[in-house]
Amino acid sequence: MQALMGKIGKYIGAGVLAAAISVSFSPAALAAANNADPNKVLRVAFPAADAGFDLIKTSNQYSNWVGEVIFETLLTYDYLAMPAKLIPKTAVAMPQAEDGGKTYTVHIRKGIYFTPDPAFNGKPRELTAEDYVYTFKRVLDPAVRSQVTNFLDGKLVGLDELAEAAKKTGKFDYDAKIPGIEALDRYTIRFRLKQQDYNFLFTLAYSGFGAMAREVVEKYGQDIGMHPVGTGPYMLEKYVPGSKVILKVNPDYPAFEWNFQAMTERDKKLAQQAKGKKFPQIGRVEVNIMEEEQPRWLAFQDKQIDLDMLPQAVAPGVMNGDKLKPEYAKQNIDLFRVTDPEITYWSFNLKDPVIGGYSKEKIALRRALGMVYSIDEEIEKVRKGQAVRAHQIVPVGILGHDPKYRSSNGYNIELANKLLDRFGYKRGADGFRMTPDGKPLTIEIRSEATSTSKIFQEIWKRGMDQVGLRGNFTTGNFPDNMKAAKECKIPIWGSAWGADIPDGENFVQLLYSRNINASNNSCYENEHYDKLYRQAIALPHGPERYKLYQEMNRQMEGDNPITLQTSRIRNWVIQPWVKGFKKHPILHGMWELLDIEKH
Repeated sequence: MQALMGKIGKYIGAGVLAAAISVSFSPAALAAANNADPNKVLRVAFPAADAGFDLIKTSNQYSNWVGEVIFETLLTYDYLAMPAKLIPKTAVAMPQAEDGGKTYTVHIRKGIYFTPDPAFNGKPRELTAEDYVYTFKRVLDPAVRSQVTNFLDGKLVGLDELAEAAKKTGKFDYDAKIPGIEALDRYTIRFRLKQQDYNFLFTLAYSGFGAMAREVVEKYGQDIGMHPVGTGPYMLEKYVPGSKVILKVNPDYPAFEWNFQAMTERDKKLAQQAKGKKFPQIGRVEVNIMEEEQPRWLAFQDKQIDLDMLPQAVAPGVMNGDKLKPEYAKQNIDLFRVTDPEITYWSFNLKDPVIGGYSKEKIALRRALGMVYSIDEEIEKVRKGQAVRAHQIVPVGILGHDPKYRSSNGYNIELANKLLDRFGYKRGADGFRMTPDGKPLTIEIRSEATSTSKIFQEIWKRGMDQVGLRGNFTTGNFPDNMKAAKECKIPIWGSAWGADIPDGENFVQLLYSRNINASNNSCYENEHYDKLYRQAIALPHGPERYKLYQEMNRQMEGDNPITLQTSRIRNWVIQPWVKGFKKHPILHGMWELLDIEKH
């Protein structure tokens, strides 16, 4: 297992493009509702709060984590396959490309039902093709202000025009028929693309496109994120924003057999644990928001949490290199170690009056700021050695990552001082630098109110003091910070982006100008970058496409709208009674595939 984890680049590879037609759920088991045990309770913790469960309105990882088990997409991923492999979910089979890759027809399974809700007036509500048509259209409704427009913007025939008409009239016409997405009958959907999109099948597996019922959305309006109603294995029982999420099994979710093909020794063990069982097995999932690392680890040690990412702050006391120390190993705690296909980064708001803009002196200021922040110090003091430096925007394990690529930016106090001197940021009598026109200069950096954030602030301050930059460090909770970043209101903010699909497009789109107010937290606009982006996504997967990703990366390094930090090494610790756990590179929850066996 450790050799495999050391080669995480093989975790997702070119083979993902040959999507499998075989289904991982046993068809014979789909007829009967499940008999999950309500006494089997899985207890997990999130290190930050969700932002509600309207998944197209947020890019919050923890919202998606929960949403994955409430809503169902047309496609999903095989739990064990490496490289990552698409399989049907509500679709009957894998859709086949027609018309040179511009048309896909999808048939959905009959007899899938939404969980009960007052919006259905006491009647069973079957999932239909129209539910997916509605869900996809809603992404480009201007009133929704979706955070995932990049998946569909400019791609489906007629959808952009429908969105433009809504901007003029103030109302999105959901009943309008467009060629880009049509319900051909109750169980058949046809997608028509403006041009071939080599990642479109990945889009069909993205959690934000899990089917929503129109009548539910219309009933709850702006509060729909508090009332998620889907067809998935779990349903919301209790929700205390910023504190607790409790899910209970959907009693009508069809039982299925764990029928994935094992590829590693660990996989074989998991498959053996699941042999002969019908899933879901777990009746309840309790999620507690625990932002501080030490209390979370203490809760795990006290057996109040069943599985968790080992907090980085405690890693030195728990790990011996890449293994658990003997005192933890003898407790039969299981360890799953993986480098996340993600990047952490500091976003610089290009619309901010102090650090924003595209003049040479503003670019020099941002580049100098990137040079005073020590990533090595972060890895040592924050990550406790459980991270690797991110040299490029496309991370390890994602199609388009170049393991030989090295960033032209890095920690360099001497060069930062020279840059600031050269572009007119002179020191005042107090030793702090001023703007080129002689005004006081203060750099505002936002973070969360946690002990980890304090260390980030200390790293920033140490570097900034060495070049004479004054900092103002402010804090807010994660959802509020994210909202403000989307509105281009935070000068500098640290965040992370994990893989939604296993291709680099998912990362280079973070700086595409059409994604401002969505995923582009830097509010960055560059015509050359945009041109490279459009060229890249029009190409098939391969060296030509990936070369453009690297060119975009160099453009990013020149303008410095973000400073890359790390990709974190995750040490998942699992209590001995939890069976079947393996962290998937794209999916998160997968709680319906686990079991609890306490003796």
